[in-house]
Amino acid sequence: MIEVRNLTKRYRGGTAVDDLSFTVEPGRVTGFLGPNGAGKSTTIRLILGLDRPTSGDATVNGRPYASLPRPLTAVGALLEAGDLHPSRSVREHLRWLARSNGIGERRIGEVLEATGMTEAGRKRARALSLGMKQRLGVAAALLGDPGVLILDEPVNGLDPEGVVWIRNLMKRLAAEGRTVLVSSHLMAEMALTAEHLVVIGRGRLLADVPMEAFLASHRGASLEEAFMRLTSESVEFRAGGSR
Repeated sequence: MIEVRNLTKRYRGGTAVDDLSFTVEPGRVTGFLGPNGAGKSTTIRLILGLDRPTSGDATVNGRPYASLPRPLTAVGALLEAGDLHPSRSVREHLRWLARSNGIGERRIGEVLEATGMTEAGRKRARALSLGMKQRLGVAAALLGDPGVLILDEPVNGLDPEGVVWIRNLMKRLAAEGRTVLVSSHLMAEMALTAEHLVVIGRGRLLADVPMEAFLASHRGASLEEAFMRLTSESVEFRAGGSR
């Protein structure tokens, strides 16, 4: 479970996240949506301990990320898939992560197989396509067999087959009882993947609601249409009411 409570992050140029609160429950895929500049990336960085909040807090299974003894076994994250050492092979990259987190060698083969990267194990990072880098990023996120997954734009660079693969993977992980938070700007794909939505705008919460209820409140609109209405009007909506 991920809990964000009254989270605020201010910079000299303004406020990126403004008193934001929501909970990401296990057992479902939660879509994390917002326009460019809404504060999604900042929120994810705060959850992962990559930045410090001005106030409020974010916890994973009741603990701040920084206090997790073996973080990769608790939280798997896909952020910048291209952030790889160019001379390391796929397997070397995963081996380095595994050793630094006390994860056995056998798990490397398992995640390579799960992501369709077994045959690419000896390839250097510089030789990988964007789609292959994305699959490697997913493999790294799965390496510790974590109960919580945070995936930022996971379909970037994937071909249609890869998009279907990552969609099914996220659903399967959620069905196993894991917490899955997915940030994406592809509304059509989120409509096929997410069961619950957290939508933010200008750093504030706009919606925290099941997908079905969100679409029903917009009377048959597509997710993209409903999202555009909500973010342009900046009206907060929650299951059971609106304000």
